[in-house]
Amino acid sequence: MIRLDIIERFRVPPGKKLRLRDYNPGWGQTKELKELGKDTIKERAKAILEKNLEELAEAQERLWADDRYAVLVVLQALDAAGKDGTIKHVMSGVNPQGCQVFSFKKPSAEELDHNFLWRYMKCLPERGRIGLFNRSYYEDVLVVRVHPELLTQQKLPPGKQGKAFWHGRYEDINAFERHLVRNGTIILKFFLNVSKQEQKRRFLERLENPEKHWKFSASDLTERGFWTQYTEAYEDALSATSTEWAPWYIVPADHKWATRAVVADILTTTIGGLDLRYPEVTEAQRQALDQARQQLMRE
Repeated sequence: MIRLDIIERFRVPPGKKLRLRDYNPGWGQTKELKELGKDTIKERAKAILEKNLEELAEAQERLWADDRYAVLVVLQALDAAGKDGTIKHVMSGVNPQGCQVFSFKKPSAEELDHNFLWRYMKCLPERGRIGLFNRSYYEDVLVVRVHPELLTQQKLPPGKQGKAFWHGRYEDINAFERHLVRNGTIILKFFLNVSKQEQKRRFLERLENPEKHWKFSASDLTERGFWTQYTEAYEDALSATSTEWAPWYIVPADHKWATRAVVADILTTTIGGLDLRYPEVTEAQRQALDQARQQLMRE
């Protein structure tokens, strides 16, 4: 497992203003790690991921059997940060019946006729399951903030849409998440922190490799042009909505092996700390099981 002091470097302290430039998107998070070197850290990260995959499969089974908690994993990032790959690798050993993944695109006309949280509420995981949101209700304080013209599609009542408007949405999100946690949903939120230089490299790889052409969209370059605006929107949103009950983790994403190890470790450790138990068999059930065994033995 990753040491707690390193994990705490990624966790956004509640109530404090953050600057993304203070978070290293690479693998060298501490002087100790830098001294060990990239190759050593990469091998350790792979071992940590492999170990966590085994433990996550067991933890998910207990989560299902215990049937008291649900787990919601929120993944947010700029384009090419590795959200899809993180989901694929971190959840590779989990029983498909015990997890669900939703990727949210442009809202439909029906969804726009409801409040901005509505379409996400419909997709929340039930008790015993892990739900993953590839993008989420945070898009409505990120993309919509960077492109405020999208607000006109939401048919909101007249009113100013300045700082107070966005702080109101942060309050709505915090209240929504607090409600979920009070009712048994564990919320883990990950911002995959990719650097502008690494995003450029990944875009060029998609353009140069015919097998990855399908991953590239002209809108990717358009949105890259709003890098500064997205940075400001993320800084404000993460600062306002990282809480004790639903923390944000800023995960280094310039190296996919580091991203996957960190996300898997936090997810596995969190579920493992829930004191999950398999249902106990009552005396009456035990007697019924014994009778069933005897009946089968007589055949």
